[in-house]
Amino acid sequence: MQFRHEVKHEINYADLLVIRQRLRAVAYSDPHTIDGKYLIRSLYFDNPADKALMEKINGLSRREKFRIRYYNGDSSVIHLEKKSKIDHLGTKQSASLTAEQAQRIVNGDLDWMPDADAPLIRELYTKMSTQGLAPKTIVDYTREPFIYPAGNVRVTLDYHIRSGMRCTDFLNPDCVTVPVSDAIILEVKWDGFLPDIIRDAVALADRREGAFSKYAACRIYG
Repeated sequence: MQFRHEVKHEINYADLLVIRQRLRAVAYSDPHTIDGKYLIRSLYFDNPADKALMEKINGLSRREKFRIRYYNGDSSVIHLEKKSKIDHLGTKQSASLTAEQAQRIVNGDLDWMPDADAPLIRELYTKMSTQGLAPKTIVDYTREPFIYPAGNVRVTLDYHIRSGMRCTDFLNPDCVTVPVSDAIILEVKWDGFLPDIIRDAVALADRREGAFSKYAACRIYG
């Protein structure tokens, strides 16, 4: 399990325009995008004590969260993901789900999970069964991703953040989401080193590293 460096900043629209132009000149748009962007829908999990939310709010250096995610409304490719962080290092484990499996998890139908091939599905089952982990809220947003091979760099620009409020039926197209923030989030991830060309491309005066959480923002309604 390899940890990567992760740095996040909250920026404004003028910053977005500048950074987007710089990145287009030196990096590559992720080939899975449509017109340079894609729409992300995630379903986040938490326990009755809101452990994942409180760990983020309290700034714990070690934390983890589970989510289910798909892109551009295409439910034929769904991923269960576990994000783990230690200070400024992060890693992600992933397992594929069918739409039927994802819906069964949403519905609380867990009997099939202990026999799943993917260890991550079995881990989620254990934590749902013993810790009360359960679907908590939908998080929708738009992402512009850029990649740079040296250093295995990935830069993302996220905006139009929306919450499903208390709706967790994330495969239901009729599940209404509402805007919760006009924030724009710049995130930079890399392995062993961050090339100077990317460091310069994302550099902005008077912008400090931030701790903005899309999940926390979307929990504003409960």
